[in-house]
Amino acid sequence: MSDIEIAQANEQKEMQPITTIAAKVGLQEQDIERYGDYKAKIKLTAFENQPLPADHKLILVTSINPTPAGEGKSTVTIGLGDALNKLGAQTMIALREPSLGPVMGMKGGATGGGYAQVVPMEDINLHFTGDMHALTCANNTLAALIDNHIHQGNALNIDQRRISWKRTLDINDRALRHTVIGLGGPFQGIPREDGFNITVASELMAILCLATNIHDLKARIAKILIGYTYDRQPVTVGDLKVQGAIAMLLKDALKPNLVQTLEHTPTLIHGGPFANIAHGCNSILATTAALKLAKYTITECGFGADLGAEKFLDIKTPKLGKHPDAVVIVATVRALKYNGGVALADLKTENIAALEQGFANLKRHIENMQRYGLPVTVAINAFTADTPAEIQRLQALCAELGVQAVNTEVWEKGSEGGKALGEAVLASLTAPVDFKPLYEPETTLTEKIAIIAQQIYGAKDVVYETKAKKQLKTFATNGWDKMPVCMAKTQYSFSDDPKALGAPTGFTLHIREFTPDLGAGFIVALTGNVLTMPGLPKQPAALRMDIADDGTITGLF
Repeated sequence: MSDIEIAQANEQKEMQPITTIAAKVGLQEQDIERYGDYKAKIKLTAFENQPLPADHKLILVTSINPTPAGEGKSTVTIGLGDALNKLGAQTMIALREPSLGPVMGMKGGATGGGYAQVVPMEDINLHFTGDMHALTCANNTLAALIDNHIHQGNALNIDQRRISWKRTLDINDRALRHTVIGLGGPFQGIPREDGFNITVASELMAILCLATNIHDLKARIAKILIGYTYDRQPVTVGDLKVQGAIAMLLKDALKPNLVQTLEHTPTLIHGGPFANIAHGCNSILATTAALKLAKYTITECGFGADLGAEKFLDIKTPKLGKHPDAVVIVATVRALKYNGGVALADLKTENIAALEQGFANLKRHIENMQRYGLPVTVAINAFTADTPAEIQRLQALCAELGVQAVNTEVWEKGSEGGKALGEAVLASLTAPVDFKPLYEPETTLTEKIAIIAQQIYGAKDVVYETKAKKQLKTFATNGWDKMPVCMAKTQYSFSDDPKALGAPTGFTLHIREFTPDLGAGFIVALTGNVLTMPGLPKQPAALRMDIADDGTITGLF
């Protein structure tokens, strides 16, 4: 059965009312806003004034660099949550919301797989509770207000050639990366160059995921840089005096969404910033709610540990006020053999030598997480072609680094396939934690980038292109040169070259330009050829999707 068929079979027979799921973590009906029978938003008043119990634990799930062979990070996250509950450890899961870009493009659905899924799968993957649409609307409302301000006399003296705020759309649409707007004469506005980002790469998405309440949301929106005046002075949303209007459009999107797994583990799915462009973590509000409501919280971060985990630990953790108590790194035998040079068509054939060579990728991720002072467990997400010899060799290689690697079969067996992993993770939570941030807040932007590039990626040098160098001078003038940095980099490699697999070293990282996300509270550094509006592949996943006359969806994943 496909993932969607498994989910649909469960949805028809076994889903519990969302009020039942809420009650498992002490939420009453007045604490939630129901979106039908199986989805709800949690009111902020239900948890915002509760203290965070000191013995509640946070488990961060990350992975090796993604490959076409598949890793299954979300599947393992969900299966681990189910397994911990099965072991008697009260657990909630906190995930990101799927974006229609990957869903309709290359990746397909984003709610786990097999018997480790969150449901209702179709709703979550498509429009869910409307958060993505609210963000898109708020973003484009701000864009319209900027252009209207210029059209109506431009009292702020905004230079339309230096407007940095872009419009958004939550679908991959390469034709909108660079556009010209305002054509057709004076009645149509002021002509200028513009462009679109995908919604999940927008600053508003990052702000939604980092805000702690309405007041904080509005304050962050006010700090958003929209462009510069003719004399090069920054202009913010606060200067336009529309932060209240934009925050108003996000009042419901700010509330975490509650759903369930196939095994009825309460799951919060909220916020979805891309990790190769934005910071790649679900919302602080959702993670905080889970930490307060359940003894164990499992959350994932986007793409490999070089992106999602680094940003979780250096951007989200200081705002969250709690570091993870343990880290799980997801790897597969298939993906490591691919990193070791094996072609996709040959991954089903046993190849210990390629596994050993590809292990360099996992090894660096392990060492990077250990650098933060966190205990690490490796989840080997099982595939049917994995051989006992390959699994044993991978476990032995991890053991040499002092890390337990556990064969995990949650896709096929649900919580039963994750019990061994759950036991290993619970054991790791007894290890001492000496969390060490990668860099100190007062270090400069270029120092932060050098630390990440050299200590996490393995680069030798960092080179700044002409535009980036000019921007650095502007940042220093405006006092932005010590903000945290959010690296925008290909997810497929430690380097900025997606074809450099394994664990490359001695390379040069190229910074082509920056985006100052002042409301989010970080500077985005764009490396290599990474794009903020992806394109659809030659054979997009949408070609496999359909809906029957009775409303049944097929081909979603």
